[in-house]
Parts: sequence; structure tokens; C-alpha cells
Amino acid sequence: MSFYFAKKQRTKGLTDMTYKEAITEIEAILKSLREEQNSIDTLSERVARATELIALCREKLRKTEGEVNSIIEK
Repeated sequence: MSFYFAKKQRTKGLTDMTYKEAITEIEAILKSLREEQNSIDTLSERVARATELIALCREKLRKTEGEVNSIIEK
């Protein structure tokens, strides 16, 4: 997946993004960081986006963990 595709994903807001979509974009960002020459501006932008996506994934994992624990406790 190219970083271009990951950029297109941005039109979908973080609140609308699924865990799988977020992980896919994180992977695309990592790949671009490894394989492409990155300017300081691009690097900063990509790292900031990855940080947002990681926070989203953590939030979704915490929420799911809480739901699963709630079901198990019943």
C-alpha cells in the first residue's frame, strides 16, 4: 500500500475509522518511512498522523477490553 492511499484515508475522520483501517494506515506510514526519502516536513507530518492513529487504536482496544470484561463478569 502506498502512502498516497493512506493519505486518501484521511478524508474519513478518525472517529469514523475502524481499527483495521487505522492499522493499515499505520503500516503504510511505516513502510513509507523505511522506503522513501522523507523531508523534515513530511517526516513530522507522518509521525504526527501515526501518533493519532496509534491513540485511536489504543482507545478502541481499551473499549473492547472493557466490553469483553463486562460480558465475562455477567
